[in-house]
Amino acid sequence: MQTLTPSSIAPPRPTRLLLVAAVLVLSYQLPQALGNPFLLLLFPPLAWWGSRWLGFDGMRAWYLDAQPGWLRLLALGLVLAIMAKLATLTVGTYAGVYTFAWVDLQPGTALLGTLAFLAFSTFIASTAEDILTRGLVLRAFPQLGQHWMFVVVSAGLYVLNHIYRLHEGPVEWFRLFCFGLAYAAALYRTRTLWAAVGLHWGWNLANGLLDAFARTDVAQPALAPFYSSTAHLVLLACAVIVMRPARMRS
Repeated sequence: MQTLTPSSIAPPRPTRLLLVAAVLVLSYQLPQALGNPFLLLLFPPLAWWGSRWLGFDGMRAWYLDAQPGWLRLLALGLVLAIMAKLATLTVGTYAGVYTFAWVDLQPGTALLGTLAFLAFSTFIASTAEDILTRGLVLRAFPQLGQHWMFVVVSAGLYVLNHIYRLHEGPVEWFRLFCFGLAYAAALYRTRTLWAAVGLHWGWNLANGLLDAFARTDVAQPALAPFYSSTAHLVLLACAVIVMRPARMRS
């Protein structure tokens, strides 16, 4: 089984890589700055262009190609994250941190439309951020990717990428850092970004489904961030213990 080694992956030309990174950062942050989330739909074609311009097929620059086992890792991450979210909500509701109640379901056609929209929108948003704070980092610094320090650095960049939430303070920074640790560990462990996308997408999809089909309120705001942080530390352990490296081309 081939894994990523410093000799098997040489960083692309720095000037091109910097330009691609700048384009991707702007295309991710501008939709939030302008209050128009639909602009994020520009990110996938720009990421594809960036990968091609750096000399890689498709999205392979960001470790998103169809390697053997990629679909299994995506599905595994998706299931683990959804289970973690449901467990967090269940424990938190029992402890009085959350209040929870189902709402009336929509008619069949509307329900399918809502599910499809949530699956698509959360997938695009999750994948974009995974490319930006994980795939791009590993492509730019392959030597760093040989050490656990990559997980820490990537998690720190994940915190900084949430520039519109940094004003919320250290507790929010800690929560985001725990999220970033889990997602970066999935890439580090498996050597494919699909594993990180599965975890990230699963958590965001579960949040979206709960917002659409349930009424969930935070009864104890001071404690709630630590529940989701703990859930992601568990997902970090799952990424290390359960996930296996995928066969990977350079």
